[in-house]
Amino acid sequence: MCDCGCVVAARAHAAEPRTEAAPRPSRGARHQSPGQPHQVRNRRVSRSSPPAGAGGLGGIALVLSGALSVQFGSATAALLFPRTGALGVVALRVTIAAVLLLAVCRPRLRGHSRADWAVVCGFGLALGGMNILFYQAIDRIPLGPAVTLEVLGPLALSVVAARRVVSLLWAALALAGVLLLGQEGLGRLSLPGAGFALGAGALWAAYIVFNSRTGARFPRLDGLAVAMAVAALLSLPLGIVSAGAALLRPGALGLGLAVALLSSGLPYTLELLALRRLPAPTFAILMSLAPAIAALAGFLVLGQTLSATQYLAIALVVAASAGAVRAGRG
Repeated sequence: MCDCGCVVAARAHAAEPRTEAAPRPSRGARHQSPGQPHQVRNRRVSRSSPPAGAGGLGGIALVLSGALSVQFGSATAALLFPRTGALGVVALRVTIAAVLLLAVCRPRLRGHSRADWAVVCGFGLALGGMNILFYQAIDRIPLGPAVTLEVLGPLALSVVAARRVVSLLWAALALAGVLLLGQEGLGRLSLPGAGFALGAGALWAAYIVFNSRTGARFPRLDGLAVAMAVAALLSLPLGIVSAGAALLRPGALGLGLAVALLSSGLPYTLELLALRRLPAPTFAILMSLAPAIAALAGFLVLGQTLSATQYLAIALVVAASAGAVRAGRG
């Protein structure tokens, strides 16, 4: 996410499945892995939490793999900008990811209420808009600062959800990081680029809310596949107008496929699978590393070097994001 950054304490409150028709599952059932049969139904289970061994380590590996994939995918996408432009890259990325997810998941479209469709369409619009604004941002400013500014959206949501004084302190730390970026010259980073990154952050906060609600209403990865299709319907016309026939060139399609796998299908799938193995707050703390991973990807793939002050600013925002999530757990 995006793609990418801290998924906040609000997700911790919203991530537990909510269903109206089915009874609330037992504590043991909520912690089952996706492939486990529901053996704990109708019998008592131990009150102790499941061990954080294999499942916990597997969840951590999923989160970190997803974060690396999405940030290096974003860096790869920047290499495609000269061929198709930012809007063309978004169109290729989201449309190819939607086709792949629909083919693999084959979501069941019948049997859902209007409320279900409203939620999944909101998820898709947030997903598409977030990607459009984020790619406009990294077309203008380096990847590390772009993700640092973007993560302020989920961080703000975390502070609002926690409603604790200590959360304001973490927000102040994040603000200090942004001011350090400003001291380096946000004008030099491009004010429009910074604005697009902040807008992407706002839509990222909406993505968090709709993602958790979609997961509660649609089985497996069905909701993600449908939401990606909605995002494709939003981004593809813009990409066609912007890039035209350049979208169909073999080189562009090949890079578009790589970006779609690295930045959309793979990380979003890993996120959903990780949330089934890890508590949402632990997931969120790990995802707080995204700005640092983005800076690394920008350096290795794009040769983007940052000053010591900018690295310090990124570190402050990472620390603030993790701290805000921990505050939300209290």
